[in-house]
Amino acid sequence: MDMTGAQWRKSSKSGNNGGACVEVADNLPGVVLVRDTKDRAGGTLSFRPAAWRGFVELAKAARPTA
Repeated sequence: MDMTGAQWRKSSKSGNNGGACVEVADNLPGVVLVRDTKDRAGGTLSFRPAAWRGFVELAKAARPTA
């Protein structure tokens, strides 16, 4: 997969303490890419945009309330 031009970002909720974070690139047509910030060369997952949106929606719905 050609990842040229992928613009990676991590959650604004992620700190800079080296914790367990992922980066997402959702600027390429037809694909959302996800990788581990601690091992960027270790592999990249790819999702269809609709599948990624569904995952994010479920994750938000399952989030505990404060």
